[in-house]
Amino acid sequence: MRQLLLKGRKMIYIGCHLSVADGYEAMGRTMRRFGGNTFAWFTRNPRGGKSKPLDPADAEALGLLLREEGFGPLVAHASYTMNLCSAKETTRQNGFDMLLKDLQKMEALPGNLYNFHPGAHTGQGTEAGIAQIADALNRALPESSGTTVLLETMTGKGTEIGGRFEELREIIDRVSCKDRLGVCLDTCHVWDAGYDIAGDLDGVLREFDSVIGLKRLRAVHFNDSKNACGARKDRHEKLGQGQIGMDAMKRIALHPALAGLPFILETPNDEEGYIREIRTVRGWMESGE
Repeated sequence: MRQLLLKGRKMIYIGCHLSVADGYEAMGRTMRRFGGNTFAWFTRNPRGGKSKPLDPADAEALGLLLREEGFGPLVAHASYTMNLCSAKETTRQNGFDMLLKDLQKMEALPGNLYNFHPGAHTGQGTEAGIAQIADALNRALPESSGTTVLLETMTGKGTEIGGRFEELREIIDRVSCKDRLGVCLDTCHVWDAGYDIAGDLDGVLREFDSVIGLKRLRAVHFNDSKNACGARKDRHEKLGQGQIGMDAMKRIALHPALAGLPFILETPNDEEGYIREIRTVRGWMESGE
């Protein structure tokens, strides 16, 4: 596959979410057909929490394909039902069980990334929620190895944790295995949270660096937004068709601070739509302008 270069800088990796229904190797072959070189998938049903059993031979076949095709890191995504900081103890325990089993399963695909929504404190307060998330990570991380866990930036709607960079930093500060933690920056989410990545991308990235550190930024969910900056609603849009806009999306993709990261499209698309968006981003990378 032709490498996606930033004219003398590191390449960008671009892909989208895929279904794991046909197995792991099938996802890799699908993304190769789409023209991308990374992808994301849900480790279990995103709304129900059920997990598809892992076939070690299938995982090994995917690993071989990734190496042969020059893929970048993959970004597995936890179920939306996993809430490590719910006020309900049973929900927290179910979330912890998901986290632990997912991380153990990810050991069959070493060197890749596992992303999750930090959670919603459901009335307990932000500080209590942060403490519970950190506690779950402190218990789960030592029981697995080889996978970097990513806290996703959120919109801050309702009782969500992660709408401010400071909240993610507080979680990281409380976790012992800090070398296993990173952040996935969702462009729709940070925009909806009030970070103006269209008008002041450099300023937002400087703030991220100051609060969290750019070394912890390990992946990007690359989405436009249907909402105005600061709306806190979380409604993704296709590239260039939302309030962030195509010019800003292009500046984000070409920003040198983000070079070398996997960019995962979560835009509301069908297969042909994703192929077009991957082709668009590849075009930006290959032209470098």
